[in-house]
Parts: sequence; structure tokens; C-alpha cells
Amino acid sequence: MGLQIPGGLRTRSSVITARAAATFEPVGRSVATARSFVRDTLQGWGFSDVVDDAVVLTSELVTNAVVHAGTAADVQCLRTDDAVRIEVSDRYPEREIPLQGSPATMGSPDREGGRGLQLCAALAARWGVDYTPTHKQVWFQLDLPDRPVGTRAAGPSLAPELLPLTDGRVRVAVVQIDRTGAISAWNEDAEELFGYAAEQVVGKPLTDFAAWPHTPGTSTGIADALQLSRWEGSYGIRDAGGRVTPVYASHLRVRDTDGEPSTVCLLVRDDERAVLQTPLRGPAPEPGVLSEPGAADSFEVFIGSPPPDDLDGLLQRTVERARDMLDGDAAFLLLATDDETELEVRASTGLPSARQRFARVPVEAGTGRYGSARMPAVHEDLTAVPDAVPLLKGTGMRSVVTVPLKVEGRLTGSLGVAAEVPDRYSNEEALRLQFAADRIALAVESARISELERLRRGSLSFLVEASDLLAGTLDRDQTLALMAQMTVPTLATWCAVYTIADQSSEPDLSYVLHEDEERIDGLKALLKKVSPPEPVPTPGARIWRAPTEAAHQSALRTSMRSLGLGEPMSTTPGIGTSLSTASAVGGETVVLPLVARNRVIGMLTLGKPSDEHFRQEILELAEDLSRRAALALDNARLYSERTAISQSLQRSLLPPGLPQVPGVEVDVIYRAAGEGNEVGGDFYDLFPIRDGAYGFAIGDVCGTGPEAAAVTGLARHALRLLAREGFGGPAVLERLNAAILDEGARSRFLTLLYGELWPQDDGSAILKIVCAGHPLPLRLRQDGTVEPYAEPQPLLGVMDDLELYEQTATLEPGDVLLCVTDGVTERREGTRMLGDDGLADVLTTCTGLTAGAVAARIMRAVERFATDAPSDDMAILAMRVPERQD
Repeated sequence: MGLQIPGGLRTRSSVITARAAATFEPVGRSVATARSFVRDTLQGWGFSDVVDDAVVLTSELVTNAVVHAGTAADVQCLRTDDAVRIEVSDRYPEREIPLQGSPATMGSPDREGGRGLQLCAALAARWGVDYTPTHKQVWFQLDLPDRPVGTRAAGPSLAPELLPLTDGRVRVAVVQIDRTGAISAWNEDAEELFGYAAEQVVGKPLTDFAAWPHTPGTSTGIADALQLSRWEGSYGIRDAGGRVTPVYASHLRVRDTDGEPSTVCLLVRDDERAVLQTPLRGPAPEPGVLSEPGAADSFEVFIGSPPPDDLDGLLQRTVERARDMLDGDAAFLLLATDDETELEVRASTGLPSARQRFARVPVEAGTGRYGSARMPAVHEDLTAVPDAVPLLKGTGMRSVVTVPLKVEGRLTGSLGVAAEVPDRYSNEEALRLQFAADRIALAVESARISELERLRRGSLSFLVEASDLLAGTLDRDQTLALMAQMTVPTLATWCAVYTIADQSSEPDLSYVLHEDEERIDGLKALLKKVSPPEPVPTPGARIWRAPTEAAHQSALRTSMRSLGLGEPMSTTPGIGTSLSTASAVGGETVVLPLVARNRVIGMLTLGKPSDEHFRQEILELAEDLSRRAALALDNARLYSERTAISQSLQRSLLPPGLPQVPGVEVDVIYRAAGEGNEVGGDFYDLFPIRDGAYGFAIGDVCGTGPEAAAVTGLARHALRLLAREGFGGPAVLERLNAAILDEGARSRFLTLLYGELWPQDDGSAILKIVCAGHPLPLRLRQDGTVEPYAEPQPLLGVMDDLELYEQTATLEPGDVLLCVTDGVTERREGTRMLGDDGLADVLTTCTGLTAGAVAARIMRAVERFATDAPSDDMAILAMRVPERQD
């Protein structure tokens, strides 16, 4: 279903030459974002004549979608040779359908909503409404006016000394980029400017040579810029000598007769930008105009409408407008810390912003201080006072004007514009810039507070999540990995964790992580060559310069060797590895101590790539994280030590090995429950008593831990000692019972199956068994029958007067004797328990199996009986008399 409303009889071209689309969430701020999207798109296409009408209509239609309909809005801009069509779709087709010829349905001009269609009828050449079961689309078309042939822009006549300065001959590099981003054409001026012959660069991506500025607040990269219909701005080209040549570029997206798109790039040296730079659309506003009563909002006059809705975007727009207003070569904006003692670089244009961003300078006057922050200042020639504005040191800027940003008398920041020639600015420019700064100071401060609030909420969420992750593991290596993974890339580009085993140990490089995995090995190798940072317990982050200096030295030596000025290249890493490592650690590096229980247990090292600095908020967040990580790491260390001690003690309570018993197969399976840091109470043993006789035992001490371990050790060693002294089974267990009771309050009761094994010449084996409160042993005959092989008697460690007796039986060839602890028979799944009967059922299936196979099948059946991990230790002792081979 569709509603078409023609706005004229002219026939227009319908060939679409460009398309741009975006989706906006159903929130109020999306209206401003949609206006900005349409404005930027049409200005990029050169359709400035219809921008205002398009923005007004888009604003109304998007408001209808995201505010009144409450759905997301899809906005699409379509370009033809002489018109632009904009389509706005929402996901609420059930809304009222405006019918042609029904003015009442078009809405009243006084209503909050519903004016969009009236405006379309008034402003658009054509418009319409299309419906589908899931979408409603309103579109409008604006025809471009016929442009007269003649001058598009012109400037006044100037005296020769005021004309832009160039070299003897202006060279304009013409570079064509194909649809894949590779260079397809490279003219002679490009060869002269950058030192590459055409055959050296054709077919290679432009990104291999472009040094793209990572400007704060902008997300457009070189690949994105090459896809735009038109783009103009500054970046750098790495020449054949490895130096970066600043250039000013104008990009135009074209297509050939086959429809194949490509981008033509015109490049000149940046100081000759006047050759290509498009003149400003209008003169900068004068102070009198800005302050005129009843004039348009002075903030929007300076910053543009709509203003960016984020702090970085607002700051970047501010420095760009300030530079253009004073016709400068660079501009910068710094924000003050809460105590107004330092200024932090937050936005710049025309400067190496990636190198300077988040760098801090003191406010107070003095060498290397930002002495002009609190009042407007003009520096006619920085060579005379080189430290007046530290931010501009080494940038080639000669004159600068700076003004403060103040809110209610409090310093909140500083705005500056600089030029490469001296004596460019006077007090008049300072007044103009101060007036603009006063207009935007409150908006900047409001955006900064909003950003700090978002950072605070984000930091709390980050720390909560980090605490949960760190608390979820007690493994040292996993804790180290989590520490690094939580900081990279959220807080830093790379991270290294040093650990200190004890007070006398040197810091050890335990974990290294970089956001680019290919650089981890090079970074690790570099850090191993550098002495570790000092383990200073003072809280807070401190600068560590050793990695950066070592990386630069390594890169320098590698470069010299590549030129034949040093040792042969074959003995050292390649230049690519050294240079990439130097770039990876070339920025600011900080060290935070890991302090737990009043002891430095390590250091957390965070780093940035070349010439980048940390924000103070990030360092404060990293300090909070380091405290939590230090405690988690120390807990993991203590847990590992406790586990190692427990495992060592557990091993000491079990026999180191089983002796070979002639004519009898013996196998044991032991599974300790828990997390490995508790000593189990189950034990087993098999040992020779004298020639032809062997003692065996399997027992279970009540509970776990040190008390149970003490009884386990007493029982196992007492059994061996008493049996070898010639005591029989009942006497051995009665004396062991007395020894357990002698332990007093530390004693634990014990269930024990003890027996003596006598292999016979005829292939059988005689058994003498005492079962003191333990699960009864089971005998499996060759015919598959299973029966208990002893009678129950009282357990040990409870009664003083204990009278026990032993039972004698014979294992015939092919018989199996199975002895288990109660962890096997009491295996549970809900209300079900394996029990003695379940164990007997499993044993009946083991006829003909070896002792090892019997033990394995029993354990497999026990594990499959329940899905949960075992809650009790389990021991299985299987003995089998093999069949005689005739």
C-alpha cells in the first residue's frame, strides 16, 4: 500500500549515484544524531543548497518514529544527478494512515507531533508514504536548483607578501586508489614528493604509506575516508627515507564507464594547503554579532548545530572551529583537573594529537609550566620563550594565543590557537577567542561532568566484574592471566605481571600480554633484557622508563645494522621485529605495586604504544584493580601451597607401590574427593609379612583434614609393625584400637578390613580376614555368583574392651575378592544409593576379567551412577587368583 503525492511536473533523473544509511535507536538524542547524519552526508555530496530543508524534514520524521511511535528509525539518503531523496522508516505500521485529501488527518500545526507530513507537503518537490506489514516509510525528494555557470568562490586581491608561501615549484601528487584500497596510479609529482617510483607502490595499499592521524573524537580512518564521495584534510605519507611528510589532501570518489569506483587523491605539502583547501563557507562571526541581543544562540553559532552529544566530539569540534576562526595552523584544548593544578590535553588539530593526548602539564608559572592558563595570553614568537606553552615544543609553531575556560570563576580548561609564523596574533584575536571560549565553557564542563559520571559508573561495573572473576579462581596461573586480560585493552595496550616469591627473591616476569598477539613474543624478549622495576610498596602508579628506552635503543641498533654500520643482521632479530616492538612499548609505562598482607608480592606493569599517555582516571581505576588482584594472587599462592602440602601428606599416607604377590593379581584404584586441599581419610595397604605371607588392609577414618590424617598414618604404620612382629589379625586390630583411644580428644573412629594372604602351591590362596565395621568384602566365583566373604564386627576407636576374631576362607582359581570403602557403596543420585546390592550386581558382570579390569569396571559404574562429583573418597582393592594353565 502506498500514498504518492507529486510535487511538480518536471522529469528528473532517477539514476542513484550514491547512498548512505543509518539506524537510530528509539531515544530522544537520536533526533539530533539523525540531523547531524543527514547534514554531514549532504554536505559531503556538495548539496549544501538543500541541507537546511532536508535537516528540518528529517528531524520531524525521525521525531515521529523514535518519540511518538517509539520504534527505531531507519534513515536512508539517496543521491541522483540533480536531486536527493531521503527515506525515514519506522516499525509501527499500525499507526494512523494519512489519506490524501483529508486535511484533518494531517495534524494541527500546534500539535507536538504530526507536523512532518505537512512540512513535506510544503517543502519537498515530491513526497510519499509506503506501508508494509512491518514497516512504514515516509520519503521526500528535494530537487537541486540549477547552478549558474561562473564563479563559485573567490577571495580578495592581496599584496604579494600576504600570499601563501610555497617552494619554487608546487607539486601536486595525483594518486588513484582502486576499490580495494590499492594504489593504481602514481604521477611524477608523487615520485618527487615521496621518493617512490610508480612501480614500487602500484598495487600496494595506501595504508602501507599513510600515517593517519588518530584524532580524538573522530572515528573516520583512511579506509573510511577513501569510501566517502568527497573528503578533505591532513595526514602524513611515509617517504622512501622513512620520514613522514605532512600532506594536505583532497579526495574525490569517481567511477569509470564500467561503473567501477575508485578514489582520486590530490596531495600537496601541508604548508602548501592553500592550493587545495576549500575556502570557508562564510566569514567567522565577529564578537559584536555573537553578542547581539536576539541573535541566534551564540553557542550554536560557534560550535554548529546540532552540537556533538559526546565530550570528545564537542572538544574536537571546538578546536577545529577555533583554528578556522583565527585562520590558524593548529589548535588545542586542555581540561583542568579537579584541583586546578594540572591541565590534561584532550583535543588538538594540526598537532601530533596521538603523541600529546592525555599528557599533563602543571598550571603554575615557571619553566616547563603552563603559566598563561588563567588569563588570555598572546605569544608573538615562541622561539623567544620556548617553554611558554610546553604542548607546542618541537611542533614548529611560532605564535600562539591562549584563553582560559572558566565556569563561575573556576578554571576548567584552556583553549589555544597557534600558527607557524611569528606575530600572527594580537589582543584583538585573543578577545575574539575568549568570547568564543566563554560561550562554550559551560557546555564543555557539563559534558565533562557527564563523562566523569559515565566513567565512574563504568569503573564500578568494571571493578565488580573483575572482583567476581578474580574470586572465582584459586589457581595462580589463571589469576595472572585474568589480571592481564582485564587490563588489556580496557586500560592499557600491553601488560606485564611480575611476581615475587619471598622477600629475598628477585621479581620474576610471570605473564605478558599485548592486544596484538603477534607482538607478545617480542615484548616478552625485550622485558627479559630489562632489569625489573623496584618492588616499592608505595601505593599509586609510577613512571617506568626502562622498557621505552630499551626498545628505542634496540630499534636504533637494528636500524644501524641494516645500514651496515653495526654487527651483521644474521645474529640479531630483523628490523621489522625491533621497530614493531619499539612502537608497541614506546609510550608511557607505569608500574603499580601488588601489595597483599603488608608485603609486596609483585608488580603490575601497564604500557601504551608510541607517544601515548594514561588518563588519570584510568590510573586510579588500575590502582583499585591492582589491590583486588594482589589479594586474589596471594590467595591463589596460599591455596597452592596448602594444596601442595595436602597432596604431599596424602601421598605419605598411601603405600609408594604394591608388591608382586606370586600367584595372585592385585590392583588398587584410589580417588580423593574435594578440591585437593584436604587430606582424605581413606587408605589402603599391601605389604609382605614374612616368606609366603602378605598383609592387606583397606580402611576409612571418620572425617578429613589433619586429625583424620593423624589416625590414618597411625593405622597404616601400626598395621605393618604389629603384623611383622608376628601378631595375628585380631591382636593387631585390638592393639591398634588401644593406640587410637590413647589419642584422646584427637582420636577418630576407624572402619578397617584387615587380612593375611597365603598363596598356595595348588594355585589357590588362603585368606584370614577381620572386618571391623567396614563394608564387607565380596567374593566373585567363576560361575558368576557373588557373596559376602566375612562377617561384620565392631569398628575401632570407640570401645576399650574389644574382642575380635578372624575368619579363614580359600580363594579358588578364577575367584575375585573385592574390597571397597563406603565412598563406593554410598554413592548417591538424589534419593537413590548404589549400596551393597548395586555393587554386587556390577561385580557379577566381571567374570573372567583380570583384577585391574574388575577395579576399573567398578569405578566406571560408580562414576556413571551419579552426575555430581563424588563427595567422599573412594578406594577399591581387587585381588584375583588366576586360573591355572595346564
